[in-house]
Amino acid sequence: MAQLDASLPIVEKDGTMTTVFRNQMNRYEIQFPIAGAGSPNGVVEGSYLQEYLDVTGTTGSIVYRKVLPDVGGDKTLGWVAV
Repeated sequence: MAQLDASLPIVEKDGTMTTVFRNQMNRYEIQFPIAGAGSPNGVVEGSYLQEYLDVTGTTGSIVYRKVLPDVGGDKTLGWVAV
């Protein structure tokens, strides 16, 4: 796995992220939960194993985990209450 190097750019000339920077950001993304109101399934895009907190939920249903990377290409599906 390549590491970020402070002497190298993180953005390509066309404005897109370099591959190394994109991979690093993907690793960070799943470490922070998404917060929202209601179930994320079918509504909120998330990365595999990312956590979602339903701030309006009841006990036992406020934390969701994205257990599938996508379902048929849809990144909003695959959330399960934990």
